[in-house]
Amino acid sequence: MISEALRSPLSLFDVSGKVAIITGASGSFGRATAIALGALGAKLVLASGSEAELRQVEAEVRDVGGDVATLQRRPDTIEDAQAILQLALDSYGRADLLVVASGTNKAGFIQDQSYEEWQMVMDANVRGEWLMAKAVGSYWIAEGIRGKALLMSSTRGRHGNFSGYTAYCTSKGATDALTRVLATEWAKYGITVNAIAPTTFRSKLTEWMWKDDEVGKATRTRTLSRIPLGRLGEAEDLVGMAIYLLSPASSFCTGQIMYIDGGFTAG
Repeated sequence: MISEALRSPLSLFDVSGKVAIITGASGSFGRATAIALGALGAKLVLASGSEAELRQVEAEVRDVGGDVATLQRRPDTIEDAQAILQLALDSYGRADLLVVASGTNKAGFIQDQSYEEWQMVMDANVRGEWLMAKAVGSYWIAEGIRGKALLMSSTRGRHGNFSGYTAYCTSKGATDALTRVLATEWAKYGITVNAIAPTTFRSKLTEWMWKDDEVGKATRTRTLSRIPLGRLGEAEDLVGMAIYLLSPASSFCTGQIMYIDGGFTAG
């Protein structure tokens, strides 16, 4: 007998009607994922600290036919995380998917960087993930929902960097560990947790690398020398993997760090 999955393989990627919470929705990855999920029929709850940028993403999601609710808020506290979850419950009655795309970077060599700068990066990149996972995961477990969580890692969670990334690399290593431990903790509830780990891709944090000044050119050249495919990434390069990890297609995939890096980690 041919299974339904084999007879209609595209149905494995169906996210229509699912309610997806996305934090950091105005960032490059959050925005691209929001627009793609909206185009596929998911209902979206978007959170961001920038009201103007959030309104722009909201308009873009509506432009592709998406249903969306927004909240200008970052997941800095458990109250913030609960408020973001509550918007999903108030707007759509449930939450099925979680994408934590919020985060930041502040480069600095350890001998020069202040503790406050290091802690700021750790808070934005790790604390926010933990708080959103706690809020939404607790809801999933209580309601018996087989949810899917997607975190944002980086190749820098696996590899060091000579440009003063002690805060960023440490935070992404923590994201990798959080992904794996949540996957093992929540597997018995049918909840999956995975992470996408790109190499350098175009975002607000990396705009300076696309400039034609001396620093931008030098950094871009050095970075490209490590990427076998010979180009830097775009947010659109990450969306296919995001859809896979948020759809039924990935029902047997959990605890994985998916490198979307043009071959960076292969060499």
